[in-house]
Amino acid sequence: MGGFDAVLAVLGFVMREAALFAACGFLLLGLSDLLVDLLWFGLRLARGRPSGAPPAAARPGRLAVFVPAWDEAAVIGDMLRHAQARFGEADYRLYVGCYPNDPATIAAVRAAAGPRVRPVIGPAPGPTNKADCLNSLWAAMLADEVAETVRIKAVILHDAEDVVHSAELDLFDALIETHDLVQLPVEPLIDPESRWISSVYADEFAEAHGKELVVRQAIGASLPSAGVGCAISRDALAALADRHGTPFDSGSLTEDYELGLRLHMLGCRAIFARIPSGPGQKVVATREYFPATLRAAAAQRARWITGIALAGWDRLGWQGNLAERWMRLRDRQSLLAALVLVAAYLALILFVVLQTFAWLGGPALPPFGPVLGLILWINAFFFLWRLAMRFGFVAAVYGWREGLRALPRTVTTNILSMIAARRALARYLSGRTGWDKTAHVFPRDLPAE
Repeated sequence: MGGFDAVLAVLGFVMREAALFAACGFLLLGLSDLLVDLLWFGLRLARGRPSGAPPAAARPGRLAVFVPAWDEAAVIGDMLRHAQARFGEADYRLYVGCYPNDPATIAAVRAAAGPRVRPVIGPAPGPTNKADCLNSLWAAMLADEVAETVRIKAVILHDAEDVVHSAELDLFDALIETHDLVQLPVEPLIDPESRWISSVYADEFAEAHGKELVVRQAIGASLPSAGVGCAISRDALAALADRHGTPFDSGSLTEDYELGLRLHMLGCRAIFARIPSGPGQKVVATREYFPATLRAAAAQRARWITGIALAGWDRLGWQGNLAERWMRLRDRQSLLAALVLVAAYLALILFVVLQTFAWLGGPALPPFGPVLGLILWINAFFFLWRLAMRFGFVAAVYGWREGLRALPRTVTTNILSMIAARRALARYLSGRTGWDKTAHVFPRDLPAE
C-alpha cells in the first residue's frame, strides 16, 4: 500500500504543478482579453452603433477581383455565377487563377464565364501556393492594363467558395480612395450538419471581427487581411512589388495576414469596415462555409498557427509601438494557449482521479495554497466573462439560440486548438509551404443580405 500511496503522491504533485502553470497562463491570457473587451466597450460608448447609408466614391474606377482556384471544380462555377449576378453592372473584372493540370476547374470556370470573367492559367502545374497563384493574376492584370489602356483602382481578394455581397464593390470603390486596405467582416455560415465543428468558426469570427479588429484599428495597430472580402489599392500592391519583387509573398503560408502587416510597415492606411448596406440593414460582409470535419478544421487551423505564430515570428519579428507589439503577441499566443489548455486538462483529469481515490478511502487531497486558490477564483471570473462575451457577439450575428450553442462549443474549440498546435509545430519543423487546402462547399440556399 505504501508504494501505491507514493504513486498517488507523485500524481498529486504533477496535478498541482500543472494546475499552477495553467492558472498562471489563463490569468495572463485573461488579462489581455479583458483589456481588449474594456477598450471595445469604451469605443462602443463613444461611437455608438454604425448607421446610415454607406459612402459613395468620388472618382469611380475599375476594380479587379482575384479568385485563386486550385481543385475548385465543385464550387467555382456556382461562385462565379453568383458573383456576376450580385455585382451587376459595376465596373469590375473577375480574374480566376487556374493551373494547367487542373482541367476540371478550368472547364467549370469557362462554363460560368461571362464578359467580365478572365480565366488565367498559370505557367506551372499545381498546386504551388495561394500567393503564387495571386501573383499570376497580378501579372495578367498588369498586361490587361497595358492592352486596354486602363488603370485598375484596387484589387479585391475572394476565395472560390465565397458568397459575395451586392454592395461590396461600391463600398470598396469609395473607401479605397482614402485607405490602402479595406477589410470587410467575414461571417461564416452555420452548417446545420456540423454544429460542433464548422460552427466554431462562426463563434470565433463573430468575436474577432466584431471586437478584436475594431480595437486593433482604434489603437493604431496593423490590420491583418483575412484574405477574403478585402480590397488593396493598386498603388499599395505596386509598392510591395517594387520592394519584394511580387506583391504576394509565395514563401508565406499566410500571405493574407502578412500583407496587412507589411502594408502597415510601409505607412499605408487600413480600415476595418463594419458598415451596414443601408439604414436598418446588416453589415456588408463576406460569407462562406468553413471546414466541417475535425481533420479538415485542424489542418486549416494548423496552417494559420504555423504561418502566424511560428513562421510569422521568424519573417516579421517584433516591430512597431507598444500597441503593435501587443497585437502581434496576441496573434502569436496560440501555441502558448494550447500548452496551457493541455496542462489544464491534465490537472483536471488528475484531480478527478485523485478525488475518486480519496472518496474510496485513499489519502485526502491537500488543499490548494492561498495564492493558487486566489488565481483560480480570478480565472473562474474570467471564464464566465469570456462565455458571456462569446454569447453576446455570436447572438448579435446569428441569434440567441446560436449564442447558447456557442457556449458548449468552447470545448470543441479547445480540442481543435490542441490538435492544431501539435500539427503546426510538426509542419513548421518540416518547412512545408505548399497549398494545404480543404474541400469547399458553396451553399445551395443563398443567405439573405
